[in-house]
Amino acid sequence: MFGNLKPFIATFSAVAIVASTAFAAGSIDYSGVGIVTGTGAGVAPPTAISPAHAKLLAREAAIAMAQRDLAATINGVQVDAETTVENMMTTSVAVRTRVSGLLRGARVVDEVYQDGACYVTMEIPIFGATGSLASTVLERPPVVEKFPEPVKTVEPAVPNVDVRVTIGGNQIQPPPAPPKKGKAYGHFTGLIVDCRGLGLKTVMSPVIKNANGTPVYGYKNLDYDKVVAEGMADYSEDFNDTARAGSNPLVVKAVTLEDHNGNPVISVADANRILIENDQSGFLDNCNVVFIR
Repeated sequence: MFGNLKPFIATFSAVAIVASTAFAAGSIDYSGVGIVTGTGAGVAPPTAISPAHAKLLAREAAIAMAQRDLAATINGVQVDAETTVENMMTTSVAVRTRVSGLLRGARVVDEVYQDGACYVTMEIPIFGATGSLASTVLERPPVVEKFPEPVKTVEPAVPNVDVRVTIGGNQIQPPPAPPKKGKAYGHFTGLIVDCRGLGLKTVMSPVIKNANGTPVYGYKNLDYDKVVAEGMADYSEDFNDTARAGSNPLVVKAVTLEDHNGNPVISVADANRILIENDQSGFLDNCNVVFIR
């Protein structure tokens, strides 16, 4: 169940097996910088020599189980559409070592004592310059790859699909096709990709592709330190919860998903528009991207 984190977990087993039981499952929240949460409960063994000693042992047991809960949850985090943290640890001793260290440094954010038991909640940030899951598993690319050039195409500017939405009381709708000379004019603050109804999965490092299969947006196109600190995109189920995309976002509709439903695919025309507008406004460079699920 815990894959390559078994050696880490074994370090705590002497206390945890005797003195505690798990009381909730770990969880992942991708909003903001993102948080992985683990919980644990522990009671002291009968060998405790004083109330203070019993409290200490109960806390150690609860922390051990919370770290075990975090380990199980982190194992399943999708780094990209193809790779989980567990996959990375299987193939890299260095990643396994770093993840073990990250778990040992997990922060206790809540601690309750009741009826002789200790209950703790622990957290690890998904993003952050240091001490985050992203800084632990995302490798720095040797170079920052340039965004692709817009594709020359005769495809009509899609869609007659109406994706108008209301954001902060203002109605946002797809802009008209760019001028024939390819000049940008929207002054957009960010990008919203509407993936509703497609079953989009959350991943740490998503890729947006055009309908030809060409990646339009990925972490290799971005400043690595910014991606690690802030993430590449927010996931939301509400168009009123898209602050990351700013007050004047460009809204496009995903036509399908690829790579185990982790990466949205948009039309070539929409991809061209995004690239043209980003060349002026830089919203992709700033990671001002939101996916609506």
